[in-house]
Amino acid sequence: MNEMAQVPRTSLVGLSRTELGAALAELGEQPFRVRQLWHWIYHRGARDFAGMTSLGRSLRGRLAERFTVDRPAVSREQASRDGSRKWLLRFSDGNEAETVLIPEEDRGALCVSSQVGCTLTCKFCHTGTQRLVRNLTAGEIISQMLVAKDATGEWPTPKEGRLLSNIVLMGMGEPLFNYDAVAKALKIIMDGEGLAVSRRRITLSTAGVVPMIPRVGEELGVNLAVSLHAVTDELRDILVPLNRKYPIAELLEACRTYPGASNARRITFEYVLLKGVNDAPADARALARLLDGIPAKVNLIPFNAWPGAPFENSPPDVAARFAAILNDAGYSAPIRVPRGRDIMAACGQLRSASERERLSRFKARQAAGIADDDHAPPRPQPDVHILPT
Repeated sequence: MNEMAQVPRTSLVGLSRTELGAALAELGEQPFRVRQLWHWIYHRGARDFAGMTSLGRSLRGRLAERFTVDRPAVSREQASRDGSRKWLLRFSDGNEAETVLIPEEDRGALCVSSQVGCTLTCKFCHTGTQRLVRNLTAGEIISQMLVAKDATGEWPTPKEGRLLSNIVLMGMGEPLFNYDAVAKALKIIMDGEGLAVSRRRITLSTAGVVPMIPRVGEELGVNLAVSLHAVTDELRDILVPLNRKYPIAELLEACRTYPGASNARRITFEYVLLKGVNDAPADARALARLLDGIPAKVNLIPFNAWPGAPFENSPPDVAARFAAILNDAGYSAPIRVPRGRDIMAACGQLRSASERERLSRFKARQAAGIADDDHAPPRPQPDVHILPT
Protein backbone atom coordinates (compact mmCIF):
# COMPACT_ATOMS: atom_id res chain seq x y z
CA MET A 1 0.00 0.00 0.00
CA ASN A 2 1.38 3.37 -0.98
CA GLU A 3 1.65 5.78 1.91
CA MET A 4 0.80 9.43 1.41
CA ALA A 5 3.93 11.55 1.34
CA GLN A 6 4.33 13.57 4.50
CA VAL A 7 3.71 17.28 3.96
CA PRO A 8 6.75 19.31 5.13
CA ARG A 9 5.99 21.39 8.20
CA THR A 10 6.52 25.15 8.09
CA SER A 11 8.83 26.80 10.60
CA LEU A 12 7.26 29.58 12.64
CA VAL A 13 10.72 30.98 13.44
CA GLY A 14 11.25 34.07 11.32
CA LEU A 15 7.58 34.82 10.63
CA SER A 16 6.46 38.37 11.34
CA ARG A 17 3.55 38.91 13.72
CA THR A 18 1.27 39.40 10.70
CA GLU A 19 2.46 36.15 9.09
CA LEU A 20 2.12 34.32 12.38
CA GLY A 21 -1.45 35.60 12.66
CA ALA A 22 -2.22 34.33 9.17
CA ALA A 23 -0.82 30.89 10.05
CA LEU A 24 -3.00 30.73 13.15
CA ALA A 25 -6.04 31.93 11.20
CA GLU A 26 -5.65 28.85 8.98
CA LEU A 27 -6.29 26.83 12.14
CA GLY A 28 -9.29 28.96 13.05
CA GLU A 29 -7.49 30.64 15.95
CA GLN A 30 -7.95 34.19 17.20
CA PRO A 31 -5.30 36.96 16.87
CA PHE A 32 -4.49 36.99 20.60
CA ARG A 33 -2.75 33.65 20.13
CA VAL A 34 0.01 35.46 18.22
CA ARG A 35 1.26 37.11 21.40
CA GLN A 36 1.24 33.79 23.23
CA LEU A 37 3.25 32.02 20.55
CA TRP A 38 5.65 34.94 20.25
CA HIS A 39 6.29 34.76 23.99
CA TRP A 40 6.99 31.03 23.90
CA ILE A 41 9.27 31.14 20.85
CA TYR A 42 11.32 34.26 21.54
CA HIS A 43 11.07 34.89 25.29
CA ARG A 44 10.91 31.37 26.68
CA GLY A 45 12.86 29.65 23.89
CA ALA A 46 10.41 26.77 23.43
CA ARG A 47 11.74 24.08 21.09
CA ASP A 48 8.44 22.29 20.57
CA PHE A 49 4.74 22.94 21.03
CA ALA A 50 4.25 20.37 23.79
CA GLY A 51 5.89 22.67 26.33
CA MET A 52 3.68 25.67 25.49
CA THR A 53 1.43 25.03 28.45
CA SER A 54 -0.65 28.21 28.14
CA LEU A 55 -2.06 26.81 24.90
CA GLY A 56 -4.75 24.17 24.93
CA ARG A 57 -3.72 20.56 24.25
CA SER A 58 -5.81 20.42 21.07
CA LEU A 59 -4.17 23.55 19.65
CA ARG A 60 -0.71 22.29 20.53
CA GLY A 61 -1.44 19.10 18.64
CA ARG A 62 -2.71 20.92 15.57
CA LEU A 63 0.28 23.24 15.59
CA ALA A 64 2.67 20.29 15.77
CA GLU A 65 1.01 18.68 12.76
CA ARG A 66 1.59 21.67 10.50
CA PHE A 67 4.39 23.73 11.99
CA THR A 68 7.73 23.52 13.75
CA VAL A 69 9.96 25.70 15.94
CA ASP A 70 13.01 23.47 15.40
CA ARG A 71 16.55 24.82 15.33
CA PRO A 72 19.12 24.05 12.63
CA ALA A 73 21.27 21.07 13.54
CA VAL A 74 24.66 21.75 15.11
CA SER A 75 27.13 19.98 12.83
CA ARG A 76 30.12 21.03 14.89
CA GLU A 77 30.77 23.09 17.99
CA GLN A 78 34.19 24.41 18.93
CA ALA A 79 35.43 26.25 22.00
CA SER A 80 38.44 28.55 21.96
CA ARG A 81 41.00 28.87 24.72
CA ASP A 82 39.83 32.46 25.16
CA GLY A 83 36.20 31.45 25.77
CA SER A 84 34.85 32.13 22.27
CA ARG A 85 32.48 29.50 20.88
CA LYS A 86 31.74 28.68 17.26
CA TRP A 87 28.86 26.66 15.86
CA LEU A 88 28.63 25.21 12.36
CA LEU A 89 24.89 25.03 11.71
CA ARG A 90 23.24 22.78 9.16
CA PHE A 91 19.97 24.02 7.70
CA SER A 92 17.10 21.94 6.36
CA ASP A 93 18.53 21.80 2.82
CA GLY A 94 21.93 20.59 4.03
CA ASN A 95 23.74 23.90 3.58
CA GLU A 96 25.78 25.22 6.48
CA ALA A 97 26.98 28.50 7.96
CA GLU A 98 28.94 29.52 11.03
CA THR A 99 28.10 31.75 13.98
CA VAL A 100 30.43 32.83 16.79
CA LEU A 101 29.86 33.94 20.39
CA ILE A 102 32.52 36.26 21.79
CA PRO A 103 32.02 36.58 25.56
CA GLU A 104 33.30 39.33 27.81
CA GLU A 105 33.17 39.55 31.61
CA ASP A 106 29.70 41.07 31.81
CA ARG A 107 28.35 40.75 28.26
CA GLY A 108 28.94 39.10 24.91
CA ALA A 109 28.57 39.61 21.18
CA LEU A 110 27.11 37.08 18.77
CA CYS A 111 28.60 37.29 15.29
CA VAL A 112 25.84 36.29 12.88
CA SER A 113 26.02 35.15 9.25
CA SER A 114 23.63 36.37 6.56
CA GLN A 115 24.62 34.14 3.64
CA VAL A 116 26.04 30.70 2.96
CA GLY A 117 29.32 31.76 1.41
CA CYS A 118 29.73 35.28 0.09
CA THR A 119 29.27 37.23 -3.13
CA LEU A 120 32.31 39.37 -2.36
CA THR A 121 35.92 38.41 -2.92
CA CYS A 122 37.77 40.57 -0.41
CA LYS A 123 41.36 39.44 -0.66
CA PHE A 124 42.10 39.31 3.08
CA CYS A 125 38.93 37.39 4.02
CA HIS A 126 38.70 33.60 4.16
CA THR A 127 34.92 33.68 3.70
CA GLY A 128 35.48 35.48 0.41
CA THR A 129 37.19 32.39 -1.01
CA GLN A 130 33.95 30.41 -0.61
CA ARG A 131 31.49 30.92 -3.44
CA LEU A 132 28.00 32.15 -2.61
CA VAL A 133 25.57 29.28 -2.24
CA ARG A 134 22.46 31.19 -1.20
CA ASN A 135 21.03 33.83 1.08
CA LEU A 136 19.87 32.84 4.54
CA THR A 137 16.20 33.30 5.41
CA ALA A 138 15.07 35.51 8.28
CA GLY A 139 14.35 32.37 10.28
CA GLU A 140 17.84 30.99 9.68
CA ILE A 141 19.41 34.28 10.76
CA ILE A 142 17.32 34.39 13.96
CA SER A 143 17.99 30.70 14.63
CA GLN A 144 21.68 31.45 15.09
CA MET A 145 20.75 33.46 18.16
CA LEU A 146 18.34 30.79 19.38
CA VAL A 147 21.07 28.12 19.15
CA ALA A 148 23.50 30.33 21.09
CA LYS A 149 20.88 31.00 23.77
CA ASP A 150 20.16 27.27 24.00
CA ALA A 151 23.86 26.58 24.48
CA THR A 152 24.29 29.22 27.18
CA GLY A 153 21.00 28.49 28.92
CA GLU A 154 19.88 32.08 28.55
CA TRP A 155 16.14 31.39 28.69
CA PRO A 156 13.80 33.05 29.54
CA THR A 157 15.34 36.15 27.98
CA PRO A 158 16.65 38.21 30.91
CA LYS A 159 16.22 41.98 31.09
CA GLU A 160 19.70 42.57 32.51
CA GLY A 161 22.98 40.70 32.89
CA ARG A 162 22.83 39.09 29.47
CA LEU A 163 25.67 37.08 28.02
CA LEU A 164 24.17 37.61 24.54
CA SER A 165 23.92 41.36 24.89
CA ASN A 166 25.07 42.42 21.40
CA ILE A 167 24.46 41.24 17.85
CA VAL A 168 26.95 41.94 15.07
CA LEU A 169 26.15 41.16 11.45
CA MET A 170 29.78 40.40 10.69
CA GLY A 171 29.67 36.69 9.90
CA MET A 172 29.56 34.99 6.52
CA GLY A 173 28.13 37.07 3.70
CA GLU A 174 27.33 40.69 2.84
CA PRO A 175 24.18 41.63 4.82
CA LEU A 176 23.09 44.32 2.38
CA PHE A 177 22.95 41.82 -0.47
CA ASN A 178 20.31 40.00 1.61
CA TYR A 179 18.66 43.09 3.03
CA ASP A 180 15.02 41.98 3.14
CA ALA A 181 15.76 38.85 5.18
CA VAL A 182 18.27 40.67 7.41
CA ALA A 183 15.83 43.53 8.09
CA LYS A 184 12.99 41.12 8.88
CA ALA A 185 15.22 39.14 11.24
CA LEU A 186 16.49 42.23 13.05
CA LYS A 187 12.98 43.60 13.56
CA ILE A 188 12.04 40.33 15.26
CA ILE A 189 15.24 40.33 17.33
CA MET A 190 14.52 43.91 18.44
CA ASP A 191 10.90 43.20 19.40
CA GLY A 192 10.52 44.06 23.10
CA GLU A 193 8.27 41.10 23.88
CA GLY A 194 10.73 38.49 22.68
CA LEU A 195 14.49 38.53 22.22
CA ALA A 196 14.38 42.26 22.97
CA VAL A 197 17.84 43.32 21.80
CA SER A 198 18.08 47.11 21.62
CA ARG A 199 18.93 48.60 18.22
CA ARG A 200 21.81 50.36 19.99
CA ARG A 201 23.32 46.94 20.65
CA ILE A 202 23.10 45.76 17.04
CA THR A 203 25.81 46.53 14.48
CA LEU A 204 25.48 45.81 10.78
CA SER A 205 28.74 45.63 8.86
CA THR A 206 28.91 46.24 5.14
CA ALA A 207 31.69 46.31 2.57
CA GLY A 208 29.95 49.33 1.07
CA VAL A 209 26.69 48.60 -0.76
CA VAL A 210 26.06 52.32 -1.01
CA PRO A 211 22.42 52.42 -2.25
CA MET A 212 21.25 50.30 0.70
CA ILE A 213 22.97 52.27 3.48
CA PRO A 214 20.25 54.96 3.85
CA ARG A 215 17.60 52.23 4.25
CA VAL A 216 19.52 50.69 7.12
CA GLY A 217 19.42 53.97 9.00
CA GLU A 218 15.85 54.89 8.12
CA GLU A 219 14.21 51.48 8.56
CA LEU A 220 16.36 49.79 11.23
CA GLY A 221 18.34 52.51 13.01
CA VAL A 222 21.06 50.09 14.03
CA ASN A 223 24.77 50.89 14.31
CA LEU A 224 26.69 50.92 11.05
CA ALA A 225 30.15 49.48 10.51
CA VAL A 226 31.98 49.91 7.21
CA SER A 227 34.78 47.64 6.03
CA LEU A 228 37.13 50.25 4.58
CA HIS A 229 40.66 48.79 4.70
CA ALA A 230 42.27 51.23 2.25
CA VAL A 231 42.52 54.97 1.69
CA THR A 232 42.78 55.01 -2.11
CA ASP A 233 40.47 53.58 -4.74
CA GLU A 234 43.49 52.03 -6.45
CA LEU A 235 44.26 49.81 -3.46
CA ARG A 236 40.68 49.28 -2.30
CA ASP A 237 39.73 48.07 -5.80
CA ILE A 238 42.09 45.18 -5.11
CA LEU A 239 41.37 44.51 -1.44
CA VAL A 240 37.60 45.07 -1.62
CA PRO A 241 36.55 44.62 -5.28
CA LEU A 242 33.08 46.02 -4.54
CA ASN A 243 34.88 49.39 -4.51
CA ARG A 244 34.96 49.30 -8.31
CA LYS A 245 31.19 49.76 -8.25
CA TYR A 246 30.94 52.02 -5.20
CA PRO A 247 34.21 53.97 -4.80
CA ILE A 248 35.42 55.53 -1.57
CA ALA A 249 33.99 59.00 -2.21
CA GLU A 250 30.46 57.64 -2.74
CA LEU A 251 30.76 55.36 0.28
CA LEU A 252 31.91 58.13 2.61
CA GLU A 253 29.17 60.46 1.40
CA ALA A 254 26.59 57.81 2.32
CA CYS A 255 28.21 57.64 5.75
CA ARG A 256 28.12 61.42 6.20
CA THR A 257 24.37 61.41 5.60
CA TYR A 258 23.63 58.18 7.48
CA PRO A 259 20.42 58.74 9.48
CA GLY A 260 21.06 58.96 13.20
CA ALA A 261 24.84 59.26 12.97
CA SER A 262 26.13 61.52 15.74
CA ASN A 263 28.98 61.80 18.19
CA ALA A 264 26.95 59.58 20.49
CA ARG A 265 26.40 57.01 17.73
CA ARG A 266 29.51 57.06 15.63
CA ILE A 267 30.00 55.00 12.50
CA THR A 268 32.68 52.36 12.92
CA PHE A 269 35.25 52.02 10.14
CA GLU A 270 36.95 48.64 10.10
CA TYR A 271 40.52 48.64 8.91
CA VAL A 272 42.51 45.41 8.75
CA LEU A 273 46.23 46.08 9.06
CA LEU A 274 48.27 44.32 6.37
CA LYS A 275 52.03 44.40 6.59
CA GLY A 276 53.57 46.65 3.96
CA VAL A 277 50.22 47.13 2.21
CA ASN A 278 48.09 49.69 4.05
CA ASP A 279 49.83 50.31 7.37
CA ALA A 280 52.21 53.22 6.66
CA PRO A 281 52.00 56.51 8.60
CA ALA A 282 50.92 58.19 5.37
CA ASP A 283 47.95 55.81 5.22
CA ALA A 284 46.93 56.73 8.76
CA ARG A 285 47.10 60.45 8.00
CA ALA A 286 45.13 59.96 4.78
CA LEU A 287 42.50 57.98 6.69
CA ALA A 288 42.08 60.81 9.19
CA ARG A 289 41.56 63.26 6.32
CA LEU A 290 39.00 60.99 4.64
CA LEU A 291 36.91 60.72 7.80
CA ASP A 292 36.82 64.45 8.42
CA GLY A 293 33.25 65.52 9.11
CA ILE A 294 31.96 62.02 9.86
CA PRO A 295 31.16 61.01 13.46
CA ALA A 296 33.55 58.08 13.35
CA LYS A 297 35.72 55.65 15.21
CA VAL A 298 38.17 53.21 13.69
CA ASN A 299 38.55 49.56 14.62
CA LEU A 300 42.08 48.49 13.71
CA ILE A 301 42.00 44.76 13.06
CA PRO A 302 45.09 42.55 13.14
CA PHE A 303 45.11 40.31 10.09
CA ASN A 304 43.92 36.83 11.01
CA ALA A 305 45.73 34.30 8.86
CA TRP A 306 44.17 31.33 7.10
CA PRO A 307 45.71 28.62 4.87
CA GLY A 308 47.01 30.16 1.66
CA ALA A 309 46.47 33.75 2.75
CA PRO A 310 48.61 36.20 0.73
CA PHE A 311 49.13 38.68 3.59
CA GLU A 312 50.92 39.09 6.92
CA ASN A 313 49.85 40.94 10.02
CA SER A 314 51.43 44.33 10.70
CA PRO A 315 54.08 44.26 13.48
CA PRO A 316 52.84 45.56 16.87
CA ASP A 317 54.95 48.71 16.75
CA VAL A 318 53.63 49.59 13.28
CA ALA A 319 50.04 49.05 14.44
CA ALA A 320 50.64 51.18 17.54
CA ARG A 321 52.07 54.02 15.44
CA PHE A 322 49.08 53.84 13.07
CA ALA A 323 46.68 54.05 16.03
CA ALA A 324 48.59 56.94 17.60
CA ILE A 325 48.32 59.03 14.45
CA LEU A 326 44.54 58.53 14.38
CA ASN A 327 44.29 59.26 18.11
CA ASP A 328 46.22 62.50 17.63
CA ALA A 329 43.76 63.44 14.87
CA GLY A 330 40.89 63.04 17.33
CA TYR A 331 39.65 59.56 16.42
CA SER A 332 39.23 56.62 18.76
CA ALA A 333 41.25 53.84 17.14
CA PRO A 334 41.55 50.76 19.34
CA ILE A 335 43.51 47.79 18.06
CA ARG A 336 41.12 44.87 18.30
CA VAL A 337 42.29 41.90 20.33
CA PRO A 338 41.82 38.81 18.14
CA ARG A 339 39.39 36.27 19.59
CA GLY A 340 38.93 32.65 18.59
CA ARG A 341 41.95 32.38 16.32
CA ASP A 342 42.67 28.82 17.46
CA ILE A 343 39.28 27.64 16.15
CA MET A 344 39.29 29.83 13.00
CA ALA A 345 36.59 32.04 14.51
CA ALA A 346 38.35 35.41 14.32
CA CYS A 347 37.45 38.25 11.99
CA GLY A 348 37.79 37.16 8.35
CA GLN A 349 38.32 33.47 9.16
CA LEU A 350 34.77 32.10 8.90
CA ARG A 351 34.25 29.55 6.18
CA SER A 352 31.92 26.62 6.62
CA ALA A 353 33.81 23.42 7.35
CA SER A 354 31.46 21.49 5.07
CA GLU A 355 32.60 23.67 2.16
CA ARG A 356 36.26 23.01 2.98
CA GLU A 357 35.56 19.29 3.10
CA ARG A 358 33.53 19.41 -0.12
CA LEU A 359 36.34 21.10 -2.00
CA SER A 360 38.84 18.64 -0.58
CA ARG A 361 36.73 15.74 -1.84
CA PHE A 362 36.37 17.41 -5.22
CA LYS A 363 40.14 17.77 -5.58
CA ALA A 364 40.67 14.14 -4.56
CA ARG A 365 38.14 12.89 -7.10
CA GLN A 366 39.56 15.18 -9.76
CA ALA A 367 43.07 13.82 -9.11
CA ALA A 368 41.72 10.30 -9.44
CA GLY A 369 40.06 11.13 -12.76
CA ILE A 370 36.55 10.59 -11.39
CA ALA A 371 33.79 12.78 -12.80
CA ASP A 372 31.81 14.63 -10.18
CA ASP A 373 28.99 16.61 -11.73
CA ASP A 374 27.28 17.19 -8.40
CA HIS A 375 30.13 19.20 -6.91
CA ALA A 376 31.31 22.49 -8.31
CA PRO A 377 35.06 23.05 -8.45
CA PRO A 378 36.67 25.33 -5.92
CA ARG A 379 36.84 28.97 -6.86
CA PRO A 380 40.50 29.64 -7.60
CA GLN A 381 42.37 31.94 -5.24
CA PRO A 382 42.94 35.14 -7.21
CA ASP A 383 46.39 36.49 -7.79
CA VAL A 384 47.07 39.49 -5.63
CA HIS A 385 49.34 42.26 -6.82
CA ILE A 386 49.93 44.76 -4.04
CA LEU A 387 50.35 48.39 -4.90
CA PRO A 388 53.01 50.43 -3.15
CA THR A 389 51.75 52.70 -0.36
